[in-house]
Amino acid sequence: MNIAKAVERLLYTNNGSSESRCMSASGAHGLVYSKRNHEFRVILQSFFLNLPDGMPSVWIGRLKGAKKMQRCYGPDFFKETMIASANTNKTHFLCGGKEGVAAKLKQVCETQFAATISGTYCPPFLEVSDYDYPAIAQTINKTKANIVWIGLSTPKQEVFAYNLSKYVKVDYVCCVGAAFDFHIGNVKQAPSWVQKIGMEWFFRLLMEPKRLWKRYFEIVPLFIYYNFAELINGNFFKVSK
Repeated sequence: MNIAKAVERLLYTNNGSSESRCMSASGAHGLVYSKRNHEFRVILQSFFLNLPDGMPSVWIGRLKGAKKMQRCYGPDFFKETMIASANTNKTHFLCGGKEGVAAKLKQVCETQFAATISGTYCPPFLEVSDYDYPAIAQTINKTKANIVWIGLSTPKQEVFAYNLSKYVKVDYVCCVGAAFDFHIGNVKQAPSWVQKIGMEWFFRLLMEPKRLWKRYFEIVPLFIYYNFAELINGNFFKVSK
């Protein structure tokens, strides 16, 4: 998969299902968490698509045999989908971010990408199990949106999307992490060369050390460990079908 194919799948492939399909741009954080949390792993495995958000995931994927795998960076996937949908009848609903973030992103999507945004919602800060998903779905359904974008952090956003998909009537529910904050300028994105060498995590750590230091000092070693363990155990090249 690459971004162009993912966008095409999202906009031009008929869902053909009464259920709302979930998609996620998952990086090392999501992969590591899925190794340690069975419930989360089952949720990811139920998703229609899991896109490789970071370069380390792409490198590992290629080593395991997916030679054509390319990075499907969440913010870029979001942007390209918005631009491509400008010439269609697809409408979007933005769900996530702190108060006011989704509203600002709506302006960006409409003015810069010419996309149609049917509504926005900023979820209050709660445990993921405490949200009133039927009520949130009712709000979304009233807008007749085709695609819902979830801008929360992993693993919360994937669990939120999974729970919401049981009630909402849309084609797709897509998790894109920090894309909301990136596109309104709240958080600075890493230069492209930093992204290409797989060091975006370090750049983000420098930008938000208090929030991210614990996450990355746990994720990076574990990502290396799990893949090395698979190599030693002979499971590294057993790509799941």
